[in-house]
Amino acid sequence: MTKALFLVDSYLKESPATVVSVKDEKYIILDQTLFYPKGGGQPHDTGKIIKGREIYNVVYVGKFLGEISHEVDNSGLKAGDKVYCMLNWKRRYKLMRSHTAAHVLAFLLHKGTGALITGNQLEEDHVRFDFSLKKFDKSLLEAYLVKANKLYKANIPVKWYELPREEAMKIPGIVKMASAFPPNLPTLRIVEIVGIDRQADGGTHVRNLREIEEVKLVKTVNKGKNNRRIYFKLN
Repeated sequence: MTKALFLVDSYLKESPATVVSVKDEKYIILDQTLFYPKGGGQPHDTGKIIKGREIYNVVYVGKFLGEISHEVDNSGLKAGDKVYCMLNWKRRYKLMRSHTAAHVLAFLLHKGTGALITGNQLEEDHVRFDFSLKKFDKSLLEAYLVKANKLYKANIPVKWYELPREEAMKIPGIVKMASAFPPNLPTLRIVEIVGIDRQADGGTHVRNLREIEEVKLVKTVNKGKNNRRIYFKLN
């Protein structure tokens, strides 16, 4: 199984790797990867796989049958090839900042109103969150963004680690997705905003809330009974 380097160090921008297998000349499995596969509301990473002077652009990354597959724009890679991987860091870092920002907002809304996340999607230029709020109140959502922005200016570290599933599931609020449970694994990856929040999460995050800087509201939408949507983006 591919070693997921992004789970250990989300700041790793380059890394060597070995091609394990190639399907249809363009779907590549590596022994280890920097590239995050699409999932959990976070988009896939992009970047390059380099072999000598040949460059293969990574246009999609997904997880299939437990393996991380990289779709490249060229044929030529073969099993056993030694390659060098380079992440599109500017794009990834924006997603990291947005993802951690979203955790903070989810925590504040859950703590203040009991709302759970009913849907979420990170994009390079904005974040979309759906919440289970009984009443649509734009001013309330705006107020929580103000609270979140205050936290983004604080020197608060963020860390990630694994815990035995049984221990993790005892943590209040460890799951903030409505009707969702973490995968049935013996250990769960926890993302902790120190002194504030802990959530089960498999995505990439910044190491300190100060890196987020500030977000601004794009719009709010009433999505029907008990479901409210907010769009925000990094400032």
